[in-house]
Amino acid sequence: MAVRREIERLVALGKLPSEESEEEKISQVEQLVHAISMPVSDEEAQLLATIFGPDDCYGISWTLLHIIETAPNARSATYECNKNNLWVKLLNARVAAAQ
Repeated sequence: MAVRREIERLVALGKLPSEESEEEKISQVEQLVHAISMPVSDEEAQLLATIFGPDDCYGISWTLLHIIETAPNARSATYECNKNNLWVKLLNARVAAAQ
């Protein structure tokens, strides 16, 4: 399955902005996140896990985490990229708790 355009566009922006970023950038990211229809593929989930930023980004990080968890193999996946990020650690901890 190919990665959908809305996910490619979001990933192309890089890490989610911090809550201290410009409102315009946060709004742009929020619109792209909300444009993602679920479920996502396993490949898309892995890509999305690469973009977690340093904080909650006004709830966008939680939304992204829940989107990632809609992937078919989300309960057994391991997210290796950006492993020291708080959100990736949380995602991996949730996978471990589901097993």
